[in-house]
Amino acid sequence: MSLILQIETATTVCSVALAKDGRVLCRREVEQRNVHAEKITLFIEEVLNEAGRSYADLDAIAVSCGPGSYTGLRIGISAAKGLCFALDKPLIAIETLASMADGMIERHSFDGTDYLLCPMIDARRMEVFTATFDTLGNKLKPTSAEIIDDNSFAGVLEDHRIIFFGDGAGKCSTVLGMHPNATIITDFTNSASHLSKRALKRYQEKQFEDVAYFEPYYLKNFIAGKKAG
Repeated sequence: MSLILQIETATTVCSVALAKDGRVLCRREVEQRNVHAEKITLFIEEVLNEAGRSYADLDAIAVSCGPGSYTGLRIGISAAKGLCFALDKPLIAIETLASMADGMIERHSFDGTDYLLCPMIDARRMEVFTATFDTLGNKLKPTSAEIIDDNSFAGVLEDHRIIFFGDGAGKCSTVLGMHPNATIITDFTNSASHLSKRALKRYQEKQFEDVAYFEPYYLKNFIAGKKAG
């Protein structure tokens, strides 16, 4: 038996879900920039109240750990670590792209063909954070920051049908979408509910993070922009 609070803030979506034994009981989420700090505590309170649970009932806190938005990741992971410290609960970290692959698998029934799943997170301009998964959720290509051009995925697309999705996929549609084996899905949104499968598995296997030292998986070093004016 497990009751896991799940937090997703790696993109413009701020999402919180409560899952019991891998099944989502309730969730709250909004897709809007710069609201994570304002909404996350409220959403946590709301999902616990809706489920009739208290903080003490939680068995673990799971968080989407990146790659993604620097600010969003810091807010989500800070909230998760704060709860773990205060409640003396274990911390579970789930890579964002892996949870996105799970979300796509939940959304579609795949027929055993040679589909590959390629979640993409916007990393500005024509760059994305991405990885490649099969339809069982196994990672086939490591997570990387890729600048998308006419040659991206060219070799793989000759042999496989690839589904590109996530908030980085839309801007790549004019480059990748022309290939007959490429499918671009632009209405996929990240959700804390997508963490459920992997969070449960890690809880059962006691794969917990060191709360004191755990940091977001930024993938790239943060470079601050110049202030306007």
